[in-house]
Amino acid sequence: MIPDAPRLLELLKTLHGEIRDTVVAACEQSALDDLSGVAHDDEGDTIYAVDRVSEAVLVEFFAAQIAPRWPLVLQAEGLPGGLVLLPEGISQEEATIRVLVDPIDGTRGLMYQKRPAWVLTGVAPNRGTNTRLQDIELALMTEIPLVKQHLCDMLWASSTSPSEALRLNRLTGETRPITLHASRASSVAHGFATVSRFFPGVRETLAAIDEAVMRHVLGPPPPGKAQCFEDQYISSGGQLYELIAGHDRFIADLRPLFKATGTTTPGTFQGICCHPYDLCTALVARQAGVILTDERGQPFDGPFDIEADVGWIGYANEAIRTQIEPVLLAELRQRGLL
Repeated sequence: MIPDAPRLLELLKTLHGEIRDTVVAACEQSALDDLSGVAHDDEGDTIYAVDRVSEAVLVEFFAAQIAPRWPLVLQAEGLPGGLVLLPEGISQEEATIRVLVDPIDGTRGLMYQKRPAWVLTGVAPNRGTNTRLQDIELALMTEIPLVKQHLCDMLWASSTSPSEALRLNRLTGETRPITLHASRASSVAHGFATVSRFFPGVRETLAAIDEAVMRHVLGPPPPGKAQCFEDQYISSGGQLYELIAGHDRFIADLRPLFKATGTTTPGTFQGICCHPYDLCTALVARQAGVILTDERGQPFDGPFDIEADVGWIGYANEAIRTQIEPVLLAELRQRGLL
């Protein structure tokens, strides 16, 4: 168990608020071209200039406010070697907790001021390299709003308590508790259901999988009618929020299956997949009643690192899972992806 978890949660809320405010201020003051410039590009995801705004706040806060009470292994993209040991000089074995952070999940949408991004943090007891996403006992996600957006949300959960949420009014500084709950609809009909296909590489095949599943569960579309809708929100944290808030009923990110089988659209390259830090707040969704599996239909989990390819499927409730999962997995098996 994480010692004094309530106190740690309050500190993380402060940190998330600082990152949110710093990034919003940078968006207000900087030109679009400055924020969307590539700061670093390697085998992982591309780091844009806007990402650097949050990284300095992150390490400084953990070193000063959290490490003296909870010696830790801090893991985040952009850190040297992907992790930092705090306080400085400790070994990994001496750490009490491991913390996985995505300071800005949804960079691409935010830097073009299209969609909010999210600060994501998951905390687990230190079990060394055996630590897994399922070990996370405390998770927090905070919306980074668009400059023109005055309301933004913060959600959190522990392994022993349900999800909670606050909404901030940026104009007045007031916060108030809000109640979010996953959709109770029994079908994806007339709701949002999405197979993620953000980037070139396998979009054609992913679209075909989506089409086959929806035709099977909903039948041929009637003339002049839309049976259901999709939302390609390029933020895994944002997608989890859409499920938690009842906006979406089904989301599947199946990209790792294509790397595992070597299957890609002819003449193209399968690019980046979701990484563990993108799903480090899965606990918040689970504690809100969202059903999460991996891309193969098994209970969702993954390594506690910044490099692994992670797939996931989210269902708003058991009825939606019963409607979609057998058809989806059968379609994946038929295509040789399972």
